[in-house]
Amino acid sequence: MADAVKTYGWEAKPRDPSVILGGKKNIKDPMPQTVASIKLPDSTLAASVLQYAATELSTPTFNHSMRVFYYGKAIHNQQFPEWHFTEETYLLACLLHDIGTTDKNISATKMSFEFYGGILALDLLSKELHAPIEQAESVAEAVFRHQDIGETGMITTIGQLLQLATIFDNMGGHKDLVHEDTIKDVTARYPRNKWSSCFAATIRKENGLKPWAHTTALGEDDFPNGVQNNKLMQPYD
Repeated sequence: MADAVKTYGWEAKPRDPSVILGGKKNIKDPMPQTVASIKLPDSTLAASVLQYAATELSTPTFNHSMRVFYYGKAIHNQQFPEWHFTEETYLLACLLHDIGTTDKNISATKMSFEFYGGILALDLLSKELHAPIEQAESVAEAVFRHQDIGETGMITTIGQLLQLATIFDNMGGHKDLVHEDTIKDVTARYPRNKWSSCFAATIRKENGLKPWAHTTALGEDDFPNGVQNNKLMQPYD
């Protein structure tokens, strides 16, 4: 594809959220958005990956993945509407970003879950579902780097949006990017099911199995504790 960089969200964005936000808490005050107002991609590829994720992921992890899609699209629509990517590509990244955390996959490798998950995503999309390679690689790159939080360098558009949305759902970070009514609507459709304690346990499990895991870069105790003590999402857990 002639413009695969834009189509599949490869354009470079600063990794530091404060840079893309211009040092402010948001670009504009968020307005309520609902699940019904945000169109879910319905292509054959999207439907196949949606079914795969619903089968392979636990219900709490699948619901988290869907919330990340809707929160990310809410952020994109109101804060960064000029960012380019197909909604299908972003949905694929959301559905597959935690595929490495399943009981089967977390114990199948000594690799950190993001990296193994990225490989699984790349193989699924490119070899089994025959997605365009630029799209499959964009999704894999975003999965690899969705916990690559930092203040230096660059990241892809899809990668940055995935980071913003996962941090929002997992830790209540960047709370001024999404309206409270959007949270209420999204969690009503995709309940958290005590996600804070669930994901904190997954982090601790991986760190116990793999003390070299990339997740430890976020703080061996600080990260799981921050997830478990997510004040923003506490009323919905």
